[in-house]
Amino acid sequence: MSDLASNVYDIIAKNGRVDRSEIRPDAKLVDLKIESLDVVEIVFALEEKFGIEIPFDAAQPQVKFETVGDVVAAVEGLVAAKKPA
Repeated sequence: MSDLASNVYDIIAKNGRVDRSEIRPDAKLVDLKIESLDVVEIVFALEEKFGIEIPFDAAQPQVKFETVGDVVAAVEGLVAAKKPA
């Protein structure tokens, strides 16, 4: 697992109040009982940690965070996009 993915897992565990051992790429956030307010806190923590802006609106999310893998993929893409070519 990459350092980035490990950091994302840590943030999901902390802000989603989920045991780190339950977090897997295919785990659905809803199955982990992560509520919408927790998702907003996770988004803020990810933005701060990685210096990115996640286009997320809880009412109409542009970025779909269904699984932990979706979150990791979105963060990886945004981090890669901000790096100079």
